[in-house]
Amino acid sequence: MSKKGDLHKGDKVTWRSHGQTVAGKVKKKITDHTRAAGRTVDASSDDPQYEVQSDKTGQCAVHRPDALDRKGKDT
Repeated sequence: MSKKGDLHKGDKVTWRSHGQTVAGKVKKKITDHTRAAGRTVDASSDDPQYEVQSDKTGQCAVHRPDALDRKGKDT
């Protein structure tokens, strides 16, 4: 799993959704209370969340760092 704070805009990641693995990219790091991907996100600088976009559908979602796996050299 990803370590807190080590993901950046454009990083390729995967996550689990409805029993499937979804591939996409990080759109932005969220560090405050806001709305993103159609829902309220209660994030902070100590507990950030990430808005990600699916490569397949183009839809966005918000996940905590521990729900995201970085794709790349080490995967």
